[in-house]
Amino acid sequence: MSLAERNAPKRATPPPAGTLRPDAATAGPDACTDDRAQVLRGSVDAVLATRHAGTRKLRLAYELVGPAAAPVVFLAGGISAHRHAAANAVDAAPGWAQGLLDAGRALAPGQRRVLCFDYLGADGSLDAPIDTADQADAIALLLESLGIEALEAFVGYSYGALVGLQLAIRHPARLRKLVAVSGAHRPHPYASAWRALQRKAVALGQLQCADDQGLSLARQFAMLSYRTPEEFGERFDAQPVLENGHVRVAAEDYLEAAGAKFVSRIAATGWLRLSESIDLHAIDPAAVRVPTLVVAVEGDRLVPLSDAVALVEGLGPGSRLRVLRSPYGHDAFLKETARIDAVLRAELDPRPRPQADAAPYSDRTGASV
Repeated sequence: MSLAERNAPKRATPPPAGTLRPDAATAGPDACTDDRAQVLRGSVDAVLATRHAGTRKLRLAYELVGPAAAPVVFLAGGISAHRHAAANAVDAAPGWAQGLLDAGRALAPGQRRVLCFDYLGADGSLDAPIDTADQADAIALLLESLGIEALEAFVGYSYGALVGLQLAIRHPARLRKLVAVSGAHRPHPYASAWRALQRKAVALGQLQCADDQGLSLARQFAMLSYRTPEEFGERFDAQPVLENGHVRVAAEDYLEAAGAKFVSRIAATGWLRLSESIDLHAIDPAAVRVPTLVVAVEGDRLVPLSDAVALVEGLGPGSRLRVLRSPYGHDAFLKETARIDAVLRAELDPRPRPQADAAPYSDRTGASV
């Protein structure tokens, strides 16, 4: 019996895949149904046996958007992503994946139900090592509680890709396909070094009773690892200026604004534990038995193309690789909305090509777009 089966509520008759039971976890007062889509937002209480922190009582906060009869796609982003992916009838504020759920997109709520949740520990309430396997087990519990038998797909970007790989290993019956963008089977040592320095910046801020300043500085370091020198060369190619007897370079305003925005929406403890979680991640690609599309970005300094290739080689039959060229590096998923949507549409809504255009194609053939 799986962890999800041991902890989930019992039911006599399974509902159709992608639908909600009438007795599913309630969404609370902010649930809303309109003519265009259903928005269900709430939380589920669960007991989870974590890998490093023992058995914990947890609350899984989620948002599910789309018509009840539509297939369900789970969308998971980086460690700062959360349950609110895009503006909807309940919450008009822009979400972390704003644009990807617009009308006409592959993930538009009119075609699919998109499910997101807040990562375990993101609110700082779980001050202990958090494994990507814990996140996958929490998702399995959430799906069980919502009465969702199987996802049409799991789309994971960055940390979300790591969680998706774990879900495919630990709960393969819960998803029919996986799209893993800018994530691999292990952290690259260069990326781990970047994160270690960011965590030291936060720790230094905490020692000086300046938590916000430490977290802001960590985020500014992170922005340099997310983006590319080419983008900075185009945006910030200006002479430095003297301010109060000190040199200030052109990118500083941008970095400080990014740091201030980040501090306003995430707890330092939550960020630290999720940053560590990336470096704890390790899977055997051969253990993944779900059809998987790996999407890599040339110039990604955190997940090099070589790691994506190694992941695909280890995944076995049914795996494929797409390669994007983008000046946005690791952040291409969030910045190249139209191109990412084209990749998702080709994966989620495949259409046979005309015979005249057909060409031999291998499961592991890479394509640059």
